[in-house]
Amino acid sequence: MRVVAELILVRHGQSLANVAFPAADAKGLLEAEVSGRDAEVPLTDFGEAQAAAVGGWLAALPAEQLPQVVITSPYWRARETWRIAAESSGLDLPAPKTDDRLVDRLLGDLEMLTRAAVADRFPGEAARRAEAGEYRYAPPGGESFADVEARLAAFLADLNRDHAGDRVVVVAHDAVVLMMRAVIQQLTWDQVIAMERAEGTVRNASISQFLAHEDHLELARYNSVEHLPSV
Repeated sequence: MRVVAELILVRHGQSLANVAFPAADAKGLLEAEVSGRDAEVPLTDFGEAQAAAVGGWLAALPAEQLPQVVITSPYWRARETWRIAAESSGLDLPAPKTDDRLVDRLLGDLEMLTRAAVADRFPGEAARRAEAGEYRYAPPGGESFADVEARLAAFLADLNRDHAGDRVVVVAHDAVVLMMRAVIQQLTWDQVIAMERAEGTVRNASISQFLAHEDHLELARYNSVEHLPSV
């Protein structure tokens, strides 16, 4: 089986939700200081600076290592991360495409709700989540991590078929980066959890890299943020 020559996974820069929801959850608030659809959440000023830093990283690559294909999540924060990165790089980079299979984990009725709001409006969800287990639990109208893994497996199969031998950049979300690694390395859920505990959660504007080795992809680096500005 032929595969892409290189797969770079970039998480979007810091978004308004990345700041607002932890702050609201820490205070037990029913509302966070962000509204609208998850797909429309913008980057913060710091997130924009992170995206520009990704552009600086791209600008420093040798010409033979520049991406040939760019695919982003359709969500605004992912598309803006690439737009700013490409613009900041000063390079003539490929026009990005979007793929709906790269969206963040869909939370259905729980989308854009704080922890306190979920407990208040959906009091049975905690027990249902505990019974199903984190991997199989799907919020009402949403999807489980198993669902995310399945759609990413289909995406990767199509990517390898359509872009075998190409250098590809994907800009998406933490759940996408995490579960794409699970797909590529064929990790069990227990291995995913152990890996996340050892290496940390996927950070904003981080870079993860997989390189082709014969007929499969091998991890070269994961969750790297050396290119980013400090807070």
